[in-house]
Amino acid sequence: MMDTAAPIYLDYAATTPLDPAVIAAMTDSLAAEGGRGNPASLHGWGRRAAARIETARAEVAALIGSAAEEVVFTSGATESDNLALLGAARAAADRGRHLVSTRIEHKAGLDPCKRLQKEGFALTLVAPDRSGRIDPQALAAALRPETILVSVMWVNNETGVIQDVAAIGALCRERGILFHTDAAQAVGKVPMAVRELPIDLMSFTAHKFYGPKGIGALYVRAGVRARLQPLLYGGGQERGLRPGTLPTHQIVGFGTACTLARAALGHEPRRLAALSEQLWVQLGPLGGVHLNGAGAPRVPGILNVSIEGVEGESLVTGLSDLAVSTGSACNSASAEPSYVLRALGRDTELAQSSLRFSLGRFSQPADIEAAVAAVRREVTRLRALSPAAEPQGTASEAQLVGESGGPGREVWVRFRLQVEAERVVRVTYRVYGCPHTIAAAAWLAERVRGRAVADVVPGTPQQWATALGIPAEKLGRLLTLEDALRECQRRAAAV
Repeated sequence: MMDTAAPIYLDYAATTPLDPAVIAAMTDSLAAEGGRGNPASLHGWGRRAAARIETARAEVAALIGSAAEEVVFTSGATESDNLALLGAARAAADRGRHLVSTRIEHKAGLDPCKRLQKEGFALTLVAPDRSGRIDPQALAAALRPETILVSVMWVNNETGVIQDVAAIGALCRERGILFHTDAAQAVGKVPMAVRELPIDLMSFTAHKFYGPKGIGALYVRAGVRARLQPLLYGGGQERGLRPGTLPTHQIVGFGTACTLARAALGHEPRRLAALSEQLWVQLGPLGGVHLNGAGAPRVPGILNVSIEGVEGESLVTGLSDLAVSTGSACNSASAEPSYVLRALGRDTELAQSSLRFSLGRFSQPADIEAAVAAVRREVTRLRALSPAAEPQGTASEAQLVGESGGPGREVWVRFRLQVEAERVVRVTYRVYGCPHTIAAAAWLAERVRGRAVADVVPGTPQQWATALGIPAEKLGRLLTLEDALRECQRRAAAV
């Protein structure tokens, strides 16, 4: 059971909690009788460990609909993506050096492609339509005679949009091009029989469906092994594609998670779809809420929305009672919004003000009610704090108004200074921005009060950043606050 004292967990697309049955299977495997041997050893201990691994391999294969010998264990979907993309491209470099992928892939797929570009490969990235779907015909138009590999995610990790991998794979198969799909968000959520589809390579990982972190797999269709070059060399494990001593307990947990997921496919998607619909319907009355991926088939359980009039990082920071993801990258050194949502046509402001709710096995209707209440509370608070909530008005001798930034920018701030006898007696402010920006505006309002209008700016943005512990990458936002105060000062001088 989930810890009820912790924030409500709605971030299953990032990772899922271990199922109790998985914990039990792994614990048993770690016991002396179950996990002592190296599965590569020929003595009894080794044979018992190897048998457990092969049982788990069969469980993994049963979930995806493949033969057991087509499953290669890796450390996770990122390694699987790298093995598939780097391994297949390098092995076929003498036949062609052109790759095709999409603008909305996970970084685990895009970064290996960029690495291959540095090695002399050409890369074409196909754009999605506004719903997040890749048109198979648009992808077909990107193919060249020298194209050797195509990689398209089965389910997007941000929007939950499902791609037509059957149609895309068929285009590749008829041209003799290898087709890889990152199925980290699809396995365990979408019924599949991968051997019946034109898929050559497929990456996935256990921790997206209640298994352990640090273990994943690459499906390698029979006959494709010879077209794949390993990234590592050593003991020859996993048919030479991924050497290294196999982690028996993690693989056993992986297998158990696959068995549980296979059993749940008959009912769990319907339950999650109902919860997602409940969430979407109850968010609607807020107004200005946009569903990312609307109009496209999506996996149940992932709901990505952009909310007008709020800044994403401030919204998520205020939702301390929820564990969700945002489309804003403002808590990192990069201020870039989600490249996936930008590819769907969302502007910067909407892309940064997105929330990804992802539901799972332990989500309940009461969690949805609590989540909606929390989002309503924070959206209402942040919208009321924004300059958009009030008209700018006009300045007078008694009141000075200074504004900087503006709608659609990462910061928009407005200070109103009430002046008596050339001193500031009252300060109000409106601000749209990240939590550091909002905190700095409140801090400045306290320090401006009582100052002479001619000396209304208390120090420098660098000093404010030091006093408040604000990261250096946020200094530009503090400059916007300074500009607004300088505007008050300029207006006073003009009176």
